[in-house]
Formats: sequence, structure tokens, C-alpha cells
Amino acid sequence: MRRVVVTGIGIHSCIGNSVDEVRNSLYKGTSGIVFDKERKDLGFRSGLTGKVDMPNLKGKLSRRERVGMADEGYYAYVATEQAFGQAKIDDAFLEKNEIGILYGNDSSAKAVIESAEIMKEKKDTMLLGSGAIFQAMNSTVTMNLATIFKLKGINFTVSGACASGSHAIGIGYFMIRSGLQDVVLCGGAQEVNYHSMASFDGLSAFSTRENEPEKACRPFDIDRDGLVPSGGAASLILESYESAVKRGTPILAEIIGYGFSSNGSHISVPNVEGPLRSLKMSLHQSGVDIKDIDYVNAHATATPVGDMNEAKAIDIAFGDHKPFVSSTKSMTGHECWMAGASEAVYSIIMINNDFVAPNINLTEPGDEAKPLKFAYEAVETKVDTVLSNSFGFGGTNSTLIIRKFKK
Repeated sequence: MRRVVVTGIGIHSCIGNSVDEVRNSLYKGTSGIVFDKERKDLGFRSGLTGKVDMPNLKGKLSRRERVGMADEGYYAYVATEQAFGQAKIDDAFLEKNEIGILYGNDSSAKAVIESAEIMKEKKDTMLLGSGAIFQAMNSTVTMNLATIFKLKGINFTVSGACASGSHAIGIGYFMIRSGLQDVVLCGGAQEVNYHSMASFDGLSAFSTRENEPEKACRPFDIDRDGLVPSGGAASLILESYESAVKRGTPILAEIIGYGFSSNGSHISVPNVEGPLRSLKMSLHQSGVDIKDIDYVNAHATATPVGDMNEAKAIDIAFGDHKPFVSSTKSMTGHECWMAGASEAVYSIIMINNDFVAPNINLTEPGDEAKPLKFAYEAVETKVDTVLSNSFGFGGTNSTLIIRKFKK
């Protein structure tokens, strides 16, 4: 089995449009949450959202390339451009080598709704435009990036709800580890528009602390009242150790474990047993001892039941060993299909900058979370090994273990 390393990362999120910007936001505990009046005017229960800038790709991509890209495709393109740049992968390398792509995405709602609205008004499919179908498919990110970057390896989208990005990395890890691919672009993307969040808002799952947006998302806090939707895109270049050494590119981190499970119960209410199996599988598969884990990047979205059950699972899995725990969603909100990938990027940033990001807005942990060791503020400490959780609707669970690279 081959070692799997990370040679490039890229990020486009509500807390920054580059790795440097995101690093500073994570360290300072900067929130990217805002109040969106348009959502309230449309009848949303909550007008809170992560604010993500729309990239301007004119001059970078042709109109033909742009016309088939949904919002999340734009985000993913700029994140991937960053990641390839850091990994020292240029057009010539992409042309000559078999590079794969596995990206997490589970909706393209805006494109579907806009096409339906045109049909209702115009009664003519010819007016939908040639790019409508490519924007509307769940695989919009992988089909566009594979075409634009001329990727010739494995190519498909992972749709695993809010664990999509994490599962994409896990599958990429297995592909490289087993020798089926040398380099795979992995990641996750999430559209931030209101179209994609209306039905979610209808579940009453969102925080309504609209008067203080930056304090609204409160993972593990006793007064948490729901998640805040967000999005963007995150890309990671996974590569075999041998390939990275041959190319002479710097290595940022190593993926050493991937655990997964299904709750097998309620479609939207998580339990303890499913996440716990995912945690234990990742630890067993990686071969590390629980005492080797320095930090847990929790899935915790600030929902009452979800945070409670994850806290129980972490407490059971780690026993007397208490690594630092925080949920970066306290700053970013819930980046949904992107979250597993972005939180892998956040974890790698912490590994390479020797700090644990804070769980902002955490004043008093709920009873189930009190046994955990939280980072209330940024903690400057050596971070060698991180465990990152991602859980999603339908009871899908994914856990990654990422370690500082050592020869």
C-alpha cells in the first residue's frame, strides 16, 4: 500500500479567497456570516448566510467554458487553480499525465430552478441555452473541471450530503493507496444562493440570531439554536509519495486514515453509534493510537441533537485522552457539500502553522460536551495529527485522519 500525500490546497470561502486569507481568519476567529435581507423578503425563516464572493473568470476562461458552469463550478475552478499552482502542476504536466478528479457536490438548485422559470414563461426549450444542462447536473463541477484542465484519470462526483467533500478525499486516498492513480484532484463545492437553501430553511434548522450574525453559529454551546448555511469550494491535490518525490514538489501533509459508516436510522436526525463507528474505523485503518491525535475538527453544526451526539461519540472514542476540539463552522457556518473538503484544508493549515483554530461563540458547553477539551481561543501548539469528522443527511458519516508529513 502506497503513502498518500497532499501537495496542494486551494480554498474559496466566506472567511477568505486564498490559503493566506483563510489562515489569518482561522487564527483570529473571524466570522464570515452575514444577514441577507433578500432571503427575509422571500419568506425565509432565517436571513443568515455565509457571504462568498463570486469570482470573475472573464479573461481566464472562454465564454464557451463559462456558460456550462454553475455557481459552485466558479468557486471550484479558482480553488483548483490555487491547488494546482501550489502543487507545481502546470498545463504541460496535465497534458502528459493521467490526473483524476473526485469532487463532492450534492445539488445544483439554482440552475434547475432558473431553467424551469424560463420554461414556464417562454414555453420553448430552445431558449434555455446550451449550457443549462451542464449547470443543472450534480456532476457540474467534475465535468467542467475535467474538461477545462484536460484531466484524463478517474472522473466522478461524490454525492454524500454534508459528508460529500470528505468522502471524495477518502475515495481518492484509497485510489492512490491501492496504485490505481498517482494524482487525484479532490474537493467539495457548495452553492450559496437562496435557491439551494429554501427547503432547508423550511426544516427550521437555521439559527435566527439575525441581530448578531457573527455570533449566530454556536457549535456545542448550551444556547445554540441552529446552523447557518454557507458554501464555496475547497480543492486538494492528493498524490502518491513516490510521485511527489519524483516531481520534487513540497509535501504539505499525509492522509493516513479514512473511516465511514451509515447510521441506518432517521433520515435527518443523527445518532451516536454511526459516527462512533466512523471514528473507530478511521483510527483502526490509520494504525495510530488515540493518544497520537492532537486535534479533532468536529462536524458540529450548532444543531441541538447533532452536536450532542457527536460530543458523545468523541468522548467515547477517546476515553481519557482529550485532544483539543473545535468546530470551524462557528466561523464559516455549515458549508454543506463542501464542508468535508474545506475542513481538511483548514486542518492542513493548522498542521503547517502550529495552531488550533478556536470554537468561537462557545460560552458554556452543553452537558454532553462538557467532558471535551475545547479551544475557546486560538491555541498555539504543535499539531501533528488531526481527525476531521463529516456527517450528512441520510446518516452518511466520514472521518479523515491527516498527519504532518514525515519522511
